[in-house]
Amino acid sequence: MRMDKLRIAVLGCGSVGSRHLKNLKSLGYDDVLVFDDGPEIASRVSIELNVVSVPSLDDVWKWKPNVVMVSAPTNAHLDSALAAAKNNCCLFIEKPLSHTLKRVESLCEEVKRRELVTMVGCNMRFHPGPVLVKKLLEEQAVGKVISARVQSGSFLPHWRPLQDYRQSYSASREWGGTILDCIHEIDLTLWYLGPAKIIAAAHRPAHTIQLETDGLAEILLQHDSGPLSSVHLNFVQRDYRRACQIIGSEGTIYWDFSDRCVRVYGADGAVKQSYPEPAGWDVNQMYVDEMKHFLKAVLTGSPAMNPVSEAAATLEVALSARRMGGTKEA
Repeated sequence: MRMDKLRIAVLGCGSVGSRHLKNLKSLGYDDVLVFDDGPEIASRVSIELNVVSVPSLDDVWKWKPNVVMVSAPTNAHLDSALAAAKNNCCLFIEKPLSHTLKRVESLCEEVKRRELVTMVGCNMRFHPGPVLVKKLLEEQAVGKVISARVQSGSFLPHWRPLQDYRQSYSASREWGGTILDCIHEIDLTLWYLGPAKIIAAAHRPAHTIQLETDGLAEILLQHDSGPLSSVHLNFVQRDYRRACQIIGSEGTIYWDFSDRCVRVYGADGAVKQSYPEPAGWDVNQMYVDEMKHFLKAVLTGSPAMNPVSEAAATLEVALSARRMGGTKEA
């Protein structure tokens, strides 16, 4: 397929949807249409970014897109994705894939039957830090991996300054919470070390920011390849922190988002190598690179990273953690 033949519909024009729209335009994709349940949001984005907006999903399908990007609230992901698949559209779905496993199998069967390219948002896999960690692991830079610790901490009220966080989908007990909203760290852990079964999990409600949904979680995983890993997630801490530690038989790998560096400690316990982040690298670049990867897969008909079948396994881990910790699946 040629680039000028792509007709891309973006469903959901919130913060991440608007980011994807801007990046699509910057990459030269102009045949773009948007839909949002909030007419005012769709109208504003349509004017600001010079894209066509439509008032209903029926109008989206009449336009006959061949690519659909689902960036609506989590509880709308599966409805939108299934409808898009039935209209023969390749799919980019923002994380998490859904808040429930119900109908996920139907979506997987639909995209497989129609041979559609799919990808679930995994922008942290395009950050130079985690990319390098993955490469070092593949090179066995610290020997056999024994254990990993992956963490993310941030403050939900700071995420979207123009929106009352208490009214956001993140605040929902059914489809919000830190386990689903911060699923990137679960995804990274499985990407680094392979499939895993959940051993234990605990989470606590975000009472310090007046929410009942899970605001802090600890998840313990046993990977099929042998290592144990622990994942810490929260959106109640005032400072921003994202990092990982991977312990191997011959050393340790550390990456810290704020430090902008990957460090490898050798068998003697001393720093063996430091890899600073590329000079001038900007956070939006990982979203651009993610979009380039997906659209190249669509244009060439090749598999994309993190298709719905893979993301379904990540979602299953996340939902298991919610159940173990006391939050029932919706």
